[in-house]
Amino acid sequence: MGLEYNADGTPYVLWGGHRIELERDPLTEKCYTEKAEKELRETPENVEKALKELRELLKGESNLVIPIEDDAFLMKFLRPCKFYAESAFKRIQAYYKFRLSHAENCRDLCPSAVRAAFKHSIVSILSPRDQHGRRIMVVESGERWKPRDVPLSEVFRGVQLGLESAMEEPRTQVCGVNVVLDMNGLSFTQIMQFTPSFAKMVVDWIQDCIPIRLKGVHIVNQPFIFNVLFAIFKPFLREKLRSRIHFHGFDKSSLLKHIDGVALMKRLGGNLPDDEITGDMMWNMLYYYEDAFKVKNAEGYINNKNNNK
Repeated sequence: MGLEYNADGTPYVLWGGHRIELERDPLTEKCYTEKAEKELRETPENVEKALKELRELLKGESNLVIPIEDDAFLMKFLRPCKFYAESAFKRIQAYYKFRLSHAENCRDLCPSAVRAAFKHSIVSILSPRDQHGRRIMVVESGERWKPRDVPLSEVFRGVQLGLESAMEEPRTQVCGVNVVLDMNGLSFTQIMQFTPSFAKMVVDWIQDCIPIRLKGVHIVNQPFIFNVLFAIFKPFLREKLRSRIHFHGFDKSSLLKHIDGVALMKRLGGNLPDDEITGDMMWNMLYYYEDAFKVKNAEGYINNKNNNK
């Protein structure tokens, strides 16, 4: 198993009979276009209207440097907001203000600067998609995570990089993401890495900033002490996100009620091989897009003026 390349030079990996690659092609399959119309109000008329309105709103943000004329960029925010331009505008503001306020966690979000979480296989993105077309991200939050090798801030940066990649995929913009947090072997040493301020930052990022449809957070193999960790996050969760967090413990059949086995590894109750793709291979796939990530890092608010209005 190794990195292979399409005719256009883009990388992919074959794993378990499936291809893992960044799927940036426009929506064409009927199942996706129908889902977009039914769930997101995505019709030619609504798209045209929302793009026009969003551009007008963004023209008032004179200190925000983004590719305002790039339809694909704006669609990344409009789809999760169901083509309500005002909501997408607020999401864009929140997204870039977060990057400004938490620069230590968001600076240089490109593969060359974010490697630790992938090198130690803490973050992985699976293929195929689940039965609803959603991307599956697995985060190893238990025994595989050694904070001395991968500080908590680097885990968060790795998750950001993975989701930033998924955000570029039209199919993922429409269908969303399921995150599986494997807590097997969680220890107090790991729990001690978390603070209420860190928990609030992550929850704010998920609930108010990142333009992605987070359809489920699935906690698996969690020991009893996980309750201590969840207690740090719980005060900051609003009902919508709280209702999408599912606790499965060691019951694999419970997880399979939400995610079809075709999209999960055997150790999680699925059909995919356990000899998963190494984090380094995932990193090499993302590194192909290094220049695109650098362009994205140059976007944002150019100063603090009016950023807290």
